[in-house]
Amino acid sequence: MPEPRPAALRTLLRRRDFRFFFTGQTVSLLGTAMSPVALAFAVLNASHDKAGDLGVVLTAHMIPMLAFLLVGGATADRFARRTVLVWANLGSGLTQGAVAALLLTGRYSLLLVAVLELLNGILAAFTTPALRGFVPELVERHQIQQANALLSSVRNATRIFGPSLSGVLVVAIGSGPAIAFDAATYVFAAICLRLLSTTSHPGASKATRTAILTDIREGWHRFRGFRWVWTVSATFCVMNLVQTGTWQILGPELTKRTSGAAAWGLVLSARGVGLLLMSTLLTRLTIRHFLAAGQLMSVLIAVPLLVLGAGLHAPYLIAAAFIAGLGSAIASVSWDTSLQEHVPPQALSRVCSFDDLLSYAAIPVGQLSVGPLASALGGFRVATVAGVIYVAAAFFPLAFKPVRSLTHTAHPAPAA
Repeated sequence: MPEPRPAALRTLLRRRDFRFFFTGQTVSLLGTAMSPVALAFAVLNASHDKAGDLGVVLTAHMIPMLAFLLVGGATADRFARRTVLVWANLGSGLTQGAVAALLLTGRYSLLLVAVLELLNGILAAFTTPALRGFVPELVERHQIQQANALLSSVRNATRIFGPSLSGVLVVAIGSGPAIAFDAATYVFAAICLRLLSTTSHPGASKATRTAILTDIREGWHRFRGFRWVWTVSATFCVMNLVQTGTWQILGPELTKRTSGAAAWGLVLSARGVGLLLMSTLLTRLTIRHFLAAGQLMSVLIAVPLLVLGAGLHAPYLIAAAFIAGLGSAIASVSWDTSLQEHVPPQALSRVCSFDDLLSYAAIPVGQLSVGPLASALGGFRVATVAGVIYVAAAFFPLAFKPVRSLTHTAHPAPAA
C-alpha cells in the first residue's frame, strides 16, 4: 500500500550535495528542453534542403549516442562518476556553444553543425549512464525514490515550459541565443557538480582495472544475470518500437484528421501535466512492490494509441494523453529506482547502458517503419495494433516472479 513520506523529501533537500546537484540539473534540463526547438528552427531557416538538413542533424546526434552508450557505461563504472559528468557537461557546453557561434555569426554550415551534434551525441552517451549511477551516491538508499521523483518532476516541468520559452526566444531574438543559453546551462551544471563535497569512487581500483571491452563484457554478464532487468528491458524495446514512432508521426496526422491541427498541442500539454502530477506525487509516496506497480501502470501509455486508432475526437484524446502521462511517470521513476536499489554500484552504469541501448535502438526502427505501414494498412489500424501490442508487452514481465516480488526500500534499514 502507498504511504505518505513528506518528511523524507524535506530531509533530502537539506542535503548540501543533493541541493547543488539538483540546482545544476534543473538549469541544465531547462536548456536541454529548449534546445531541440531552437536547433530545428535554426536549421530550417538557414538551409536550402530544409527537411533533409534537419534529418541529417538529428541523425548525427542519435547514431553516435547509441554507438558509444556501452563505452559510456563502462567509463562511468571505471572512473569517478562526478568527474565523468563534469567533463561531459563541459564538452557539451563547448559543442553547443560552437553551434550557437555559427548561428550568431551567420556562418551556418550543415557539415559543421552535424559534426558538432555528432560530438554532442557522443558526450550524451557518457552523461546518461553516469547520471543514473550517480544519484545513489548522493542520497541514502531509502531516499532514492524521492530523489528520482523530484528530478523527474523538474524534467517534466521543463518539458512543458522549455519548448514554449524557446519558441518565444526564437521569435524575439533568434535561434542562436537560445542555443547559447543551452550551452551555458551545461557549464553551470558542471560547476555545480564540481562544488560537490561527495567523493565519487570508481567501481574498480587501478590495480584491478581491465580493458574497456572486458568491462563491457562483464557488464553484459551482469545485465543478463538479473532476470528482472533483462525481462523489463526487452519489453521496453518492444514498447518503444510500437509506441514512439506511432505517437510522434501518426499522432499529429490522425489528430488533425479527427479534431484539427490545434488539438495536437492540447494533447501534448495534457500528457505533460499528467507526467508532472504523478512525478510530484511520487515524492511523497512509497509503494512496496514499486517495480510491479510501475510496470502495471505503464499499460496506461497505450490508451492514447487505442483512442487514436478508434478515431475519437479531441476531448477523449486529451483525457487519454493525461492518463498516459500518469502511467509514464510512475513507470520511469519505478524503473530507475529499482535499478539503483538492487544493482551493485560498481556495475550500475554498465547495466543502465545496456538497458538504454536496448530501449533506444528500437526507436528509429519504429520511426522508419510506421510510415510505410500506415500507407499499406491505414493509419488508424496501425495505431490500434500498436496499442494492443503495447498492452501485451507491458503485461508480459508481470508473469515473472522476480518482477512481481522485487521489494522497494521504503524505509531506512534497521540499525545493526
